[in-house]
Amino acid sequence: MRLLLWFIAVSALVIAVWLLWGGHWEQHFTLTGAAEWMKQAGPWAWAAGMGLLAADLVLPIPGTVVMSALGLVYGALLGGFFAAAGSILAGLCGYGLGRLIGEKAARKLLGDRDFERGRLLFSRGGGWVVALSRAIPILPEALSCTAGLVRMPFHRFLAALACGSIPVGFLFAWIGAVGRDAPGWAIAFSIGVPALLWLGARRIKWD
Repeated sequence: MRLLLWFIAVSALVIAVWLLWGGHWEQHFTLTGAAEWMKQAGPWAWAAGMGLLAADLVLPIPGTVVMSALGLVYGALLGGFFAAAGSILAGLCGYGLGRLIGEKAARKLLGDRDFERGRLLFSRGGGWVVALSRAIPILPEALSCTAGLVRMPFHRFLAALACGSIPVGFLFAWIGAVGRDAPGWAIAFSIGVPALLWLGARRIKWD
């Protein structure tokens, strides 16, 4: 029960940030607006884009728009690489934030019973939700923080994170590179391909 309350609280915090400042940020982070902002960093535009994706953990930044802007600036391949790397960086930041809460404090926060349930849940099935959530608003931030809090094995988390981030990053970079809005099948692709990748990755013997 406490684990569910933690997840709801983190999600509510993300939603609250969007409600307070989301409208302001969305005015500036159109595809062309984000691309122009990144270009101001000159040769470090890629780092600015990755920084924006990482900042999505605490700021209402539309990640898929930033990924598309990276594609507009660098093209589908290089932009896709930076977009995927930025998404992975964002996930690692969330995981690290959860791990900053020591295990003793995490057990006190969740209770021993919910902590063990959460660790078991994320150790067994957490890879699916991490991989499938990368293009969905709010969920990636909450899931990454929760995975870190309950000590999901880092190698499994990183593998699932990569399975979700790489296809999503390249997809939206391609969308930006060809200068079009996200087609209707983009969400299906963003869920289906990570699912297939994780289906293969989970067969690896991690331990």
